[in-house]
This record gives sequence, C-alpha cells and structure tokens, in this order.
Amino acid sequence: MMISVDLNCDMGETPGNQPGSKDDELLKYISSANIACGFHAGDPHRMQLTVTRAVQRGVAIGAHPGLPDRKGFGRLERPVSAKEVYELALYQIGALYGFVRAAGGTLRHVKAHGALYNMAARDAGLAKALAAAVYDFDANLILYALEGSEMVRAAKAQGLRVATEGFVDRTYQADGTLTPRSHPDALITDIETLSNQAVTLSKRVDTLCIHGDNPQAVTHARMVRGACVRSGIAIIPPFAP
Repeated sequence: MMISVDLNCDMGETPGNQPGSKDDELLKYISSANIACGFHAGDPHRMQLTVTRAVQRGVAIGAHPGLPDRKGFGRLERPVSAKEVYELALYQIGALYGFVRAAGGTLRHVKAHGALYNMAARDAGLAKALAAAVYDFDANLILYALEGSEMVRAAKAQGLRVATEGFVDRTYQADGTLTPRSHPDALITDIETLSNQAVTLSKRVDTLCIHGDNPQAVTHARMVRGACVRSGIAIIPPFAP
C-alpha cells in the first residue's frame, strides 16, 4: 500500500503576494494551503490573491484563524474563553469561505494559528469550542490538529474528520508538544535534519507543516517534498478521493 502525506503551509500572512513572491513559489511544492483570515495577519486583498492562486494550482485550501493580535503575529498567548474561541474561529472561517466560493474553489480544512493552536492543543474546553465552530460552519471540513492533542480528541468527539499534524521545522518536548519558540532549540534549520524528520513523521501523521513566514520556507518545502518522494511517500491532501 502506498504511503502518502499532506504537505501544508501557512500562507497569505505577509505583504507582497504578487507573481514571483514566496507564496507563489511555495504553491509549487505543497498540497494544502492554510490561508490567514485577517486577525493575526492577512487582509482582504491578500486573502483573495492567495485563494485565487491556490485554486489555479489545485492546492487544497484551508482557513487559518488566529487570535486578534497583529502586533504579536498571533503567537502571544493570553486568557481567552471558549465562547470567544468559538466566535473568532467561526467569523474567520466565514470570511475566507467568501473568497473561496467567489474563486470557484472548495474550502477543505481549518487549522488554527500560533497561540490559538497551542492553547487548544492543551485545553480541552478551547479545543471543544474550536471543533464546534468548524462543525457548525460545515461538518464536512477537516480539522488539522497536533498529533495526540486535545484538538484531536475534540474533533473526533464532535464527529469531524481530523488530520493529525507534525512539524518538520520545529522540535518537540518529551510530552509531544512543540518546544516554545522562546527556547533556543525550538526551530530546526539544518536541511538534512529537517528532511529526515519529515520522512519519520510521515509514517505516523496525516499532514506535515512548513511555516510560510520562515525565510527558508521555499527551500524547506522543496527539500521536504523531494525527501518524501524519494522515500516512496506521495504528497496529497488528507482524505483525497
């Protein structure tokens, strides 16, 4: 049986999304795009451009909701209620869906960003709220969630399909959570180490993440895709027909 894995990337988060930009290059190598919805990054102009180009490339599209924190790029944790998580997630999914529908595409998944993702990975109440927002918007959507996290459990309990996620450019702690970015060893920059981690993770997760804001994101995406293909691992979106 052929092994396959999805290769996803956070996109539409920075200015300059024009032909030849990093996002356009990334779309050549990935199978799924998580597009910022305007709270932590992005704006209507970049949302439309990124969605349109993802549709043209045949890349699966997902909403990438985050906390309303443009200054901190949505990576600063703060107290947030389950009700607030539900509302901000539902709002942002709906915003991106408008552009997807207008472009003749299909919204396939949702992946929370930064602090929202990390908090929902640990907190069962927040995870439940996030899963409920996704389900209430469209029960056919896929929730991307950290392997072994509360998000995985909440999505399954809600009746959602879930794609377990691994990070090729991040290190992990003993409990399976991501090493905080404040730690000096949080990021993996060595290409060989990154590629090896991608192949190893491919055997136990459904989707691999590359962070689009990394200056080396295009190189990482190209090398990871190449390493997977050489290892006999196909790059396709999760639950692809």
